[in-house]
Amino acid sequence: MRMEACSPLAARHTAGAQDCEYDIAWTNTYLVGIDYTATANRCGNAVINRHRAPASRLLRVLEAVPNIRAAAFRQSATEVGVEGLITLATSTTTATFMADFCFNGLTDVTPTDRAVTLAANRGLGWMLDTSQAKEFALAHWLTSGASGGRLFVRVFDGAGNVREDIAGDVLASITTMQWNGPAKGWNAGAPMDDANFNRRQTIRVGASVAYAQVGVIGFDGLIDLQSLRLYGLPEAAPAVLNGTPLLSGLLSGSGRREFAAEVSWDLPSLAAGATSLLDVSVPGARVGDLASASLATSSRFFELDATAWSNSTVRVLARNVSNTTIDLAAATLSVQVTKRRVP
Repeated sequence: MRMEACSPLAARHTAGAQDCEYDIAWTNTYLVGIDYTATANRCGNAVINRHRAPASRLLRVLEAVPNIRAAAFRQSATEVGVEGLITLATSTTTATFMADFCFNGLTDVTPTDRAVTLAANRGLGWMLDTSQAKEFALAHWLTSGASGGRLFVRVFDGAGNVREDIAGDVLASITTMQWNGPAKGWNAGAPMDDANFNRRQTIRVGASVAYAQVGVIGFDGLIDLQSLRLYGLPEAAPAVLNGTPLLSGLLSGSGRREFAAEVSWDLPSLAAGATSLLDVSVPGARVGDLASASLATSSRFFELDATAWSNSTVRVLARNVSNTTIDLAAATLSVQVTKRRVP
């Protein structure tokens, strides 16, 4: 098509049209798209803008964890997480804010020799800024190329509040997305497999969706997930929010192995060999995590030890290792906690 001073819409889809390509030879804008009406129940279509930059229409990788087993870490004594990925739970929830749907690690996530086994109510994925970018492609791989797993999407408004069961919020290319009330999210109506030509899926979120949690869940039973990749169109570079403080708290997280905190510490006057203790709040820390600390001072006569003392608390011990009394001025204390890799 040649579009000159036209509407920015190449087509209007009102039902189940998919695998449609609209090749635009010239246009007065780069923002030509498809109008999906409220009755549309499929996506997976493309507008190919040939004007000046045809190669820009190629998909690119936004995020990827190509070896999930190698990225596994111990969130706590009983929980496992995957670096770079939010752990998803699809059990009944009363949560409403997006950070409260993000877990750094959970039970029923079990590393094997080559994969991470997810229970039916567990998943892995990303939190995306979808205020502008609306379409994404998700690719996953199970051990030995097995079939299984389902798409799972939660959507949120601009304030980070979950949007519940709103028509047009989530479409997929080869499957109907079904509302899962207890989980406050959308899951695919069928497992992904090659036989049904639905292993590769495009996801589209509605105009009012500002943030979306996108991933793969077990749903039908255990799945051995080995890799997960997310693709998007290159004209938009949406933020992937995994790992940001926005999604971290006492119970939440987003695939982070490292947590940090800074406080001002005005140590008391300490005699030679004397010690002082300070408890520092580090949300996300768990007993057994590796901890370290440093004090922004030029003095070389203080030795610091740090221990993940309790959930979200690191205890720092400062010892005067000189042979005289020292009284330091207030200085910045930095504390870092690192989750242990799963061997």
